[in-house]
Amino acid sequence: MLMTLTVLALSSIAAPPPLAAPLDSLTIREWKVPWENTRPRDPYVAPDGRIWFCGQAGNYIAVFDPRNDEFKRFELPPRTNPHNLIIDKDGFIWYAGNRSAHIGRLDPRTGAVKQYPMPDPAASDPHTLIFDRGNNIWFTVQNGGFVGHLNTKSGKVDLVKMPGQGSRPYGIMMDSKDHPWFNLFGTNKIGTIDPRTMALKEYPLPHERARSRRIAVTSDDIIWYVDYTRGFLGRLDPMTGKVDEIPSPGGGNSFPYALTIDDKDRLWYAETAANRPNRIIGYDTKSRTFVPGIEVPSGGGSVRHIVYHRPTKSLWFGTDANTLARVTLP
Repeated sequence: MLMTLTVLALSSIAAPPPLAAPLDSLTIREWKVPWENTRPRDPYVAPDGRIWFCGQAGNYIAVFDPRNDEFKRFELPPRTNPHNLIIDKDGFIWYAGNRSAHIGRLDPRTGAVKQYPMPDPAASDPHTLIFDRGNNIWFTVQNGGFVGHLNTKSGKVDLVKMPGQGSRPYGIMMDSKDHPWFNLFGTNKIGTIDPRTMALKEYPLPHERARSRRIAVTSDDIIWYVDYTRGFLGRLDPMTGKVDEIPSPGGGNSFPYALTIDDKDRLWYAETAANRPNRIIGYDTKSRTFVPGIEVPSGGGSVRHIVYHRPTKSLWFGTDANTLARVTLP
């Protein structure tokens, strides 16, 4: 039986923290993806330094080598429309089949694809994937309203149905205890699942209009999120349920979206307001100060997902302007 526990949350809204000193060495570069209007997104840096990404609208997985600017494309079964990908320790590419109710595994040596179908037809749109310590995969199913777990050895998929209608599970990250945390984008809640019992626990955000879209976990297991609807950065303490809200520098209509964290516990996220170029914003969670951002040269359209690559101290993301981008951090 699924047990749901709701934890009451307290809230405080901080004034915008001061900006940190400018980071003169913060730089950005974009590469045009050669296949037009294919929505390149959700890149992942392989151990060899190449960048794998999804062509969601083009129905492909591709790899880019920034050392020689070469692209290579792998076709997927019709109507897969991959949404997100991650790479395991053996080099296999795992992707979310967003329109075909499966998680797929691509062998980059042969191009062969193995599909792991969802056991419930209602889980039709796998969304975002993350590995746990056992190299198994937790994932969200946005419109279907599930969070799932795939055992990559056996192929077994377990699904946890989110309560209510329109919960829209979205971003997902793991904490230090190997528990998944995820946004419930259709509600003002954040959720987590106990991997041993598969019990769901929900944390309500204090404002009824709050809609968290992406999530990050700092080294102290504090949960951070971006409130897409209201233009806030949020901090959730899982021990107490207390929520602190920090206005994003771009204001209430900045639409913060993609979010990641670096090895210094700095958050990096995209303000995606349509009437101006996307801006990558930094926030130092220790000093509680924002890092002056950098605009995406192409404008971006939307930046939907960002990953941090520790060896090169860089952020990678795709844009709706049909580019891949790299921000080099100090």
